[in-house]
Amino acid sequence: MKKVLALLLCVLLLAGCAPKWVQFSVTWTDLFDTVTTVSGFASNREAFNELAEAVYEQLKQYHQLFDIYREYEGINNLKTVNDAAGKAPVKVDGAITQLLSDCVDYHALTEGRVNVAMGSVLSLWHHARETKTLPSDEALREAAQHTDISKLIIDRENSTVFLADPDMRLDVGAIAKGWAAQKVAESMYGGWLLSVGGNVCATGAKRGDQPWVVGVQNPDGGSFLHTIPLSTGSVVTSGDYQRFAEIDGKKYHHIIDPDTLQPAAYWRAVTVVCGDSALADALSTALFVLPLNEGKVLLAKTDAEAMWLDADGTKYYSDGFEYLS
Repeated sequence: MKKVLALLLCVLLLAGCAPKWVQFSVTWTDLFDTVTTVSGFASNREAFNELAEAVYEQLKQYHQLFDIYREYEGINNLKTVNDAAGKAPVKVDGAITQLLSDCVDYHALTEGRVNVAMGSVLSLWHHARETKTLPSDEALREAAQHTDISKLIIDRENSTVFLADPDMRLDVGAIAKGWAAQKVAESMYGGWLLSVGGNVCATGAKRGDQPWVVGVQNPDGGSFLHTIPLSTGSVVTSGDYQRFAEIDGKKYHHIIDPDTLQPAAYWRAVTVVCGDSALADALSTALFVLPLNEGKVLLAKTDAEAMWLDADGTKYYSDGFEYLS
């Protein structure tokens, strides 16, 4: 595995801990196609590495199970499910049925703004970013006919998944990183900070009961937009600057509006703070594809707080967000 000893730039670390405990961090670049960092305290590097290795192995398992692009020997993953669409149910690990069941719940909560059954549409945009060629409106409309999440049949008792529409494809990119980070965080003890791409989880305070401090990245560089003290819980950001391609002189990012089938145009970034990283991941995507007032209505159904950044650099906050500082 490729490991680089570095901290993700969006995480600010405070000084001060008991003399016999030292803060360590490690970063991996081969999980979920993003940068993953874990930070924590241990008496020595060897002890830290042992604990970090356990975190890596858990995340690696989720990465392989939720991968829609690659096959892995002996594993039925989401690529296996997609390849069997319209043919037969696929026996899968319980983590897949649990994730997909949660995704159905998030689809209901967000009234379809987060839809893991949109894989047929998202694959066209993935291809567009790879080839620098825009998908046609006709192709997008045709793909959108195969995004009915009711055609996702989950049998948790028998641990199978079946796509009743042969042209449907799953894509869990809007939720998988946050979901995996949450599950791993729940298995950790003590004060750790885990960052999987834009998903940051704290499992407890630092040594000396000091909170971790998470910085919200400015899409244009420079100082952080906001800093958030975090002892437990999650901070998740979705933005137009994280994955994009420039095609014919225009930038096209990866967060697709289910209404227009185009990259969402309301915001540059949305940050969500709440106790559950999977929910925060789903909400950050949903809020990104909604105008402000509709987003606030959705947010009010949860215990989360949010910050929105528009194209002019103006920041908008939920009622409790500014009190998080």
